[in-house]
Amino acid sequence: MTDLTALTQRHAQVWSNGPFEEVADTIADVHVALVEALRPQPGDRWLDLATGAGSVAELAAAAGATVTGIDLSPRLVEVARARARAGGYDIEYEVGDCQNLVGVADGAFDVASSCVGIIFAPDHGATARELARVTRPGGRIGVAAWTKEGGVGRMFEMMAPFSPPPPEGAGSPFGWGDEEHVTALLGDAFELRFERKVSTYHAQSGRACWELFASSYGPTKTLAESLDPERREALAEAWSTFFDTEYKAPGGIAHDREYLLVIGTRR
Repeated sequence: MTDLTALTQRHAQVWSNGPFEEVADTIADVHVALVEALRPQPGDRWLDLATGAGSVAELAAAAGATVTGIDLSPRLVEVARARARAGGYDIEYEVGDCQNLVGVADGAFDVASSCVGIIFAPDHGATARELARVTRPGGRIGVAAWTKEGGVGRMFEMMAPFSPPPPEGAGSPFGWGDEEHVTALLGDAFELRFERKVSTYHAQSGRACWELFASSYGPTKTLAESLDPERREALAEAWSTFFDTEYKAPGGIAHDREYLLVIGTRR
């Protein structure tokens, strides 16, 4: 087993650890921006990769697309299926890996999307090749990706002293937020355009933000649970100080999270 294969398997556990759907609600505006940029049409065959709780898939289905959602986390796939049943959406959900879309035919989709999801897959090249393979000529892709210099990149930088180093060869999720890197990955297969946007998360305090993420956001929750009580509290304090100092706003905190919106047309 390669280091990246083992890391991918660990990611499936990390993203199943906790109710990520509660954090996904804080990026509802990013979901909307991504779907609107892809101009859904009735009858579009739409693939949403790293679909999470299904927020993007639901928006696409509501616009008339025929949607398949794939995610590495079995728990999130079950959450997405339950949401679809409750909301009356006809969406097919499957457990799968965006780096190796087993069973998905070449050119099977008119649209492929991912909202801050595929960016966490460690093999960027494999992910990009799969995006190109499954999108038909003239089809569209859309990826929303956090930037390294934005609020989420800075949040991960703050957590880094408490985290083990990633395996050698693993791509940083924030690479997808860099236009040059994305062009190298996708530019041969897609005509690309980029737009930088900001999603702002509001909370009462840094501690309130910590309580949400430490209980519901897989990477933060998993990291916190791996630490002894003293180190866990040190991380909580570092987190609270970071947000209360860097993102203080009237009535609490306002975490400005810059992201790169990548839209492509298959050559």
